[in-house]
Amino acid sequence: TAMLIEDPVTTCLSPSVYDMICKLGFEVKESCGINSIVTQRGEVCWQTITDCVVYTESAQSLDYRGSVMLLGPVCAAVHSHLLSLTKGQFEIRYMPWLQWTAFPELFPELVDALETPGAPALPLGLMKLTACLERALGDVFLLNGKECPFLLRDLLASEELAEVFGRPVMDVLKVFIGSPCGLNLRNILWHGFASPHEIPPKYCSVMILLTAGLGQLLERYLQRTEAVLARRPLVALTGLEELAVFPDVTSEVLSVLEEVVKKSTFVSKVMLPYWEAALIRFRSHRFADCAMLLLTQLETGLRRVFATVNECPERLLTAESTALYTTFDEILAKHLSDGKINQLPLFLGAPAMEFLWDFLNHQEGPRLRDHLSHGEFNLHDFPREATTQLLAFSVVLLLRFTDEDVSTAFKGKAAIKSLVALAEGYTAHFHPISQLKKQVLSCEKSIRVWPLLPLPQEAEEAARLEGTSEARACKSLITEILRELYHHLPESHGAVGDGDGLPAEIIKLLSPVLYLILLLIALELVNIHAVCGKNTSEYQQYLKFLKSILQYMENLVAYTSQQKNKWSETIALTRTALLKIWTFSEKKQMLVHLAKKSTSKGVL
Repeated sequence: TAMLIEDPVTTCLSPSVYDMICKLGFEVKESCGINSIVTQRGEVCWQTITDCVVYTESAQSLDYRGSVMLLGPVCAAVHSHLLSLTKGQFEIRYMPWLQWTAFPELFPELVDALETPGAPALPLGLMKLTACLERALGDVFLLNGKECPFLLRDLLASEELAEVFGRPVMDVLKVFIGSPCGLNLRNILWHGFASPHEIPPKYCSVMILLTAGLGQLLERYLQRTEAVLARRPLVALTGLEELAVFPDVTSEVLSVLEEVVKKSTFVSKVMLPYWEAALIRFRSHRFADCAMLLLTQLETGLRRVFATVNECPERLLTAESTALYTTFDEILAKHLSDGKINQLPLFLGAPAMEFLWDFLNHQEGPRLRDHLSHGEFNLHDFPREATTQLLAFSVVLLLRFTDEDVSTAFKGKAAIKSLVALAEGYTAHFHPISQLKKQVLSCEKSIRVWPLLPLPQEAEEAARLEGTSEARACKSLITEILRELYHHLPESHGAVGDGDGLPAEIIKLLSPVLYLILLLIALELVNIHAVCGKNTSEYQQYLKFLKSILQYMENLVAYTSQQKNKWSETIALTRTALLKIWTFSEKKQMLVHLAKKSTSKGVL
């Protein structure tokens, strides 16, 4: 599938965005004295900076182009200033004001990166800066606010932050990182649009200074209000055991990837330095850095494939402020914005799509890009296993866009052959269906141990009530419904044991009911795709049916809790629920009824 032509791509920035980032801030030639921007002690003179922000005539919104032009000389002065400082001078003047970010060690590293413009270290450092700044600003937001906005632009526009830092200061940040109409540094980097040489180093310098200046304003605010800044706990990266489908990356695999990135049409030449930097970072055990670089470059490459297979070359570039960026969300979606079917999933195939969805999108999954870009992971503890999965996936993906003879030669190596086989056999771990399958199996195990549990007195009394007419009616319904459901079990593949094996001797009523519901869910799950055959009305009825079962289970939990302990009253509840199940089953509206015989033989 080496269908991407050798690329003539020299930039992924559209003309107006390229102009905004690479040219506009260099048009005003007057120089700006550093003493008007920052004092000898490192205190930021905000007014000099905020005076450069201009507004439209109606004063309704920012004039982003005008502001970027006027801020150009300020950025240049700050850049020269930071380059002139020794490490010791930088630390004395600025490090105290960077502690509020909870990631102060990033900044000396970033100052070092200023020395090598055009190298990937600078955009990578700026990505990390925007992520940690967003996280820190979110903590500040919570001094006055309740729920922190998910999007940076909403955070910067909030009254809660304006109260701490002042609206003019927030407008400065908007120009740099808060709007697609401005420089939008965060998004063009995190979505993989900018090549290393397209980020003017002076913008990185000014972001360092602005972050220190925010620290100064925050300290004054905290002293004035006697408030205490609390830090939200970072997100722990869990579930990796499930996701680690690829073995650890060996030096042989890294060497292959090193070669493949130079030969695969998936990688634009202008983006090649990022791939090379990712490998260097991995070898240096900088796993978070490597993951960040890989994620942005996977997005860049997949955007090219997306634009090619959907015949929409304009989607390759950064969108103007009036249109959507093409990001992972659009790239991995089923439909295009115009409602047409997205051809990328069909082209990549289910295993690759499921890998990407698992790692990036599914709510229960690690959502690597989201958490990294919002500063929610501890970068020092970022697990090697997560990065190796991305590296292994990248090897296999890039080989698909490599000349056949080269690809065949690499796939001949045992380690690569194994990775390709694992990639082709990948199945979703965090899709809701996969999660539900796990829950069904877990519940089945739990119910199996019920006979071993000591029961409260109320439950024993409920068991003695087995002889009541209501309980007998329940048992009769259970038998009827189970008989109906067993017809739909695949031959020789009982999802749960037959009725005789149910542990009815202790919780003589509830245990079989739970088994019944579990069996019903298992069968519906196997036939989940049959739901597409329902019209809107049937679909609503089906949802109502499922909600009624959920309601029954929630009531059952409440009634049998230690607080209520109303075991005997569960019989009436159970009978009502069973009647609903029986009635719905009689209508033949369950998915097992709708599914064709050929598809109903799936195994859970």
